[in-house]
Amino acid sequence: MKRRHTLPSATALAVAAALSLSACGSDDDSSSDGIKGADKGGNTASASPSASAAQGGAKRPEITLPDEFQAEFEGWTKNDPKLQAILNDGREELRSKYAAIIEGKPESEAVAFYNSDATLDSARKWIRQFTDEDDSLVGKVRVFDAQVHINDTGSGVLFYCVDERKASTKNRKTGKVVSTPDKPESLIQYRVRLDENAQGVWKTVSLTTVPGACR
Repeated sequence: MKRRHTLPSATALAVAAALSLSACGSDDDSSSDGIKGADKGGNTASASPSASAAQGGAKRPEITLPDEFQAEFEGWTKNDPKLQAILNDGREELRSKYAAIIEGKPESEAVAFYNSDATLDSARKWIRQFTDEDDSLVGKVRVFDAQVHINDTGSGVLFYCVDERKASTKNRKTGKVVSTPDKPESLIQYRVRLDENAQGVWKTVSLTTVPGACR
């Protein structure tokens, strides 16, 4: 689906991702897992900007976002090490896509690192909606209300909210900036399922988004 030019930054991406996954018949059971009773935690400190390369057994890619675009993760800490590992890799999956848009690299190795075969194509389509138009991201997103648990099959289930109302797209050629509408639809809930691989990386295996589901 082609991105609407009236929708800015990640709002359009999230809508497109949800539609793409639905069209492909993605096996997303995160909503059936629910999130009631998930460990929300009480720490409101922002998470560190990048996951440690030493986490688990794999060397994780370094992901850097420029000063002109900030992704603030609020309360992304848990006392349980396994839940924290899921949060860390879920956070870096989102950051890898933001970085790929800004760098103009849909084939980013970091995006492939954090996505499974089931979600990688959709993630790259998500990114290309921006890179094909030569758009980058500026401003700030706030990522909050992270809820995480491990379901009966051992998969990680992660729900979180993204507030995109202070984010915009900026065209690299023209410099034109398109701001995100200040509407409830610009607060998006991400519903993610992750599986741990042999190297200890929690890869995203399904993702859906619900615009307007967060307050």
